[in-house]
Amino acid sequence: MKENVLDLLMYLFENYIYDEPEAEPDRDSLSESLEQAGFSHGEIDRAFGWLDGLAEQRKLADADPTPAGSVRVFSAEELRRIDVDAHGFLIDLENVGVLDPARRELVLDRLMALDVEEIGLEDLKWVVLMVLFNQPGQEANYAWMEDLMFDEDGQYRH
Repeated sequence: MKENVLDLLMYLFENYIYDEPEAEPDRDSLSESLEQAGFSHGEIDRAFGWLDGLAEQRKLADADPTPAGSVRVFSAEELRRIDVDAHGFLIDLENVGVLDPARRELVLDRLMALDVEEIGLEDLKWVVLMVLFNQPGQEANYAWMEDLMFDEDGQYRH
């Protein structure tokens, strides 16, 4: 049995979405494959819900009303669940232009939608990668993030 929804999402991303972004397997066959890989039905349902939430947010990211120069204050829940290194990295991504305020908010929304109590730096990196992959016009930022996470052999960097 796998640990949590993020593990399932990473598995989906590495095995289905990243390698074949054009091919969309139906949910039933995908669900069956995920169960055979060791994921529970509940985890699969939560992961599909998480992905549905990401898809719903896709249109909203371009209509961001955040004024230029505004400062984001993290909520108590965000501070409690997201560790300090992940917070710092998220701020760095915005400062270097990989994330704009709208995508930052989308990343935070998807982080908080995970069913985990502690969100670390590696978790954040995966969520950022998935969010950028799903956002039109973010190919360069996705490529930067991908280079950060993978070496030239396509192996995940720990």
